[in-house]
Amino acid sequence: MKRPDLANELKERQERDQTARHRMLESRLPEDSAAVRAIDMDNTAWLKAVVSAHGWPGVDLVGEEGADAAWLITQHADHDTQFQRRALELLTHAALAGDVPARHFALLTDRVRVADGPQVYGTQYEQDGAGNVVGAYLVEDPERLDERRMALGLEPQDVYDRQLRAVHERN
Repeated sequence: MKRPDLANELKERQERDQTARHRMLESRLPEDSAAVRAIDMDNTAWLKAVVSAHGWPGVDLVGEEGADAAWLITQHADHDTQFQRRALELLTHAALAGDVPARHFALLTDRVRVADGPQVYGTQYEQDGAGNVVGAYLVEDPERLDERRMALGLEPQDVYDRQLRAVHERN
């Protein structure tokens, strides 16, 4: 059963997240970084409650935009890696069932893996203190990276790399 109330709240939280992050990238002020951290913590606590009550908020529950927002909130929950790991389990099942895009699975897999070892899909990049892209974190079996990416419908790594760097150059 669709939950438009949850979908709307997810989208509003995503908007606050993105607005704060853009402000932080432009200003580089400590207070803007603190605001992002506060938003991340609030969003994570709220999403944990949603997941406990409803399971993973996939497309069937909150629509495509809501599912995208749930993934983004989880992606930015680096302060709670235990939640990210639990969310990855749920999101994996949702991806296999076609209830979330495969890219959500790839991006969250890499986000979780960066803390423990090499990433799988090459989606996570290091940044310097000024927010400039330095390069991708270590990737396991780099010779087969594009093969793994294409299996999930992701673009080749060199295309992704160029796109990511272009976005960060604009900020």
